[in-house]
Amino acid sequence: MPFKKNLERTPWWFVTLIIIALVLLWNMVAEQSYQRIASALSAGLLTTIGVTFAAFAIASLLGLLIALAGFSRHRVLREFARFYVEVFRGVPVLVLLFYIAFVGAPEMVKLYNWALQMPIEAGWIDKARTRDFTLLWRAIIALAISYSAFIAEVFRAGIQEVSKGQVEAAKALGLSNWLRFRLIVLPQAMRKILPPLGNDLVAMIKDSALVSALGVQDITQLGKVYSSSTFQFFETYNVVAFMYLVLTLSLSLLIRAFEAHLRRNDHH
Repeated sequence: MPFKKNLERTPWWFVTLIIIALVLLWNMVAEQSYQRIASALSAGLLTTIGVTFAAFAIASLLGLLIALAGFSRHRVLREFARFYVEVFRGVPVLVLLFYIAFVGAPEMVKLYNWALQMPIEAGWIDKARTRDFTLLWRAIIALAISYSAFIAEVFRAGIQEVSKGQVEAAKALGLSNWLRFRLIVLPQAMRKILPPLGNDLVAMIKDSALVSALGVQDITQLGKVYSSSTFQFFETYNVVAFMYLVLTLSLSLLIRAFEAHLRRNDHH
């Protein structure tokens, strides 16, 4: 019976993933072709991680601001927050990526150069050129804007979970809006928010592959270039899939461990 119960509790999906990962890892260690591919894609791995974490940091800050605007006393801010969330949740990431890269960036450069024509002492500031705004940063900003709409909803739900009684008690003690948010609302909301934020981070790692459409040298782009030049499509995309699998699986396990830690603390 104990053996049967252990079999029932075994996460076979995880065992299967581990077996697949070990097979791919063995091929990468044992075969020179896989070693060359892994070496060629290693720079792209760093780019993928950098793009993901930079975009996620910006998206989290922007999402928090949008969520707070949704709770504002001013209707204009509330309407703007709702408009922002609905628009950017409804636009596919790839479309937004192209829009920011080829429409938004040039228009922002034009606006910047127009601002320099104002009668101010800004002789040390050079006029911007569109090519100065690198495709890497265009991709980061596009990912950040897209995900900030989803993260704003995560923050909104977490803030709404905080008991209104505690907020009213803090108000009765004379705490300002900022102190109520920093000392009462945010610490409690973060316990609810962090797990779904982790899931958004995992999703962003996968969606970061879309930046290859702009020619950014991430894992997917380098894999595409390498496979086209060597015709080793099977081996190359095995390595590409393995790298993404390692990144997403590692983060997913960390998120699950963190959720378990939060549950244990709640029980205590």
